[in-house]
Amino acid sequence: MNPAGHPTPDSELSPGRSLQYSGPWPRDEAIAPNERQSETMTEMTRTSLFGYSTRLAMALGLAGALAAPLQAADGDLPPGHYRLPEKGDLIGEVTTVKADEKDTLIDIGHEHRIGYRAMVRANPGVSVWYPGEGTEVKIPGEFILPDVPRKGIVINVAEMRLYYYPPAKDGEPRTVQTYPLGVGRQDWETPLGNTTITQMVKNPAWYPPESIRQEHAAAGDPLPSVVPAGPNNPLGTRKMRLGIPGYLIHGTNKPEGVGMRVSHGCVRMLPDDAEALFDQISVGTQVRIINDSFKLGWSDGTLYVQAYPYLDEKQGTTIQRVTEALSQVEASIDSHDYPIDYGRLREVVEVPSGMPVALKASEEPEEPAPEPKSLYDHLELATAQPGLMDRLALDG
Repeated sequence: MNPAGHPTPDSELSPGRSLQYSGPWPRDEAIAPNERQSETMTEMTRTSLFGYSTRLAMALGLAGALAAPLQAADGDLPPGHYRLPEKGDLIGEVTTVKADEKDTLIDIGHEHRIGYRAMVRANPGVSVWYPGEGTEVKIPGEFILPDVPRKGIVINVAEMRLYYYPPAKDGEPRTVQTYPLGVGRQDWETPLGNTTITQMVKNPAWYPPESIRQEHAAAGDPLPSVVPAGPNNPLGTRKMRLGIPGYLIHGTNKPEGVGMRVSHGCVRMLPDDAEALFDQISVGTQVRIINDSFKLGWSDGTLYVQAYPYLDEKQGTTIQRVTEALSQVEASIDSHDYPIDYGRLREVVEVPSGMPVALKASEEPEEPAPEPKSLYDHLELATAQPGLMDRLALDG
């Protein structure tokens, strides 16, 4: 990404071309039994599917509103839809709402197209199940667009979000849609790469792979060889097959898992989101799957960064994460005279909030600092916190 706000050039796919995947044979298209986190999926079932559907319908007016043609003349776009900035990389905004008595944090997030983990990060100390009537809940609805070509579908597994860039229409501004996702859990990772949509099915049946049937049998939850379409089908009402053998984008019968690492590698969407996306794409739509836990972009001459927790198996040390972030920031500003707030950058990397943070230093130091000799000198001098490097080294 550069200060002009243009994504880094990359190769494009031609229709019908897909990634040649050489990893282990996939074992997905299933509902995972749990996620590595304090709230288990058993607890998650306390969220009412009926309540979610009712609240979502109220928020949208009509379930099909997401798939309706966008009106370029006004600002009344459906939830999750944004006009692409002519210059810059930010969309959306961070807002707050007040919880009702019967709200859960998951309900509120789904209304605003935000997944579970993102809502928890944005609202530390707020109960997932009982926020409480009148409690202010933050909606982390501002995003830096991924630094890839703005075409087709882009899935960022670290962010657990999908971005869809509809084809441009004559006389209308370009738009982008973004939706929360559930992605592959540890040891069942969602594969990365460039591919296409190769098949689309409404109300699909599910044929669980033998490996998943064995896993469920061992857990005392045997699966049939075929699960017909209906409320018990983990694929939901829409299935979009990827060119990577065995992997799908699909709906779900357990929307509470969206925004977490719960699948066997497939990409899950909220039911209405899956239907909305399905109605707009076709076989051959390009799909790019990335794992970008640190994004940066420009807006009105200010550099912003947005960080997410690394996937469990990709942690690295704190020093490695900070070094990588610094390298990306310095490459972005290049030769431009831009005052970076290195202390804030360190905080963003160490405690990723999932929300964009401006990196522009607000004021000049009272006394000139010594000339830094390395990236870590930048951090030490900018933060003026003795012992920083010792603390970072302990994390390594």
